[in-house]
Amino acid sequence: FKETQLARMKPGQKVHVKVDAFPGTDLLAKVDSFSPASGASFALLPPDNATGNFTKIVQRVPVKLVFEPESLKALGEAASRIVPGLSVQVEVELSE
Repeated sequence: FKETQLARMKPGQKVHVKVDAFPGTDLLAKVDSFSPASGASFALLPPDNATGNFTKIVQRVPVKLVFEPESLKALGEAASRIVPGLSVQVEVELSE
């Protein structure tokens, strides 16, 4: 998620995940935790913008989602093919 999308997110919130590899399937999950640093901090070659010009770049922060077991049962054996890096559409139910 972009850092600007995290303001109202917190662990425990419900999440709807649509995985492009499994069209028509809406998986349920929950927000588990947030990474202690942005993706750029963990990169093998992190960007080093020390040129004197400053351009603010919105960072991406990894968010751990845990799927509901019942949701994965609907996929059967295909659930083992859900791996990091797949294209997904994620909707987090934000609560006030």
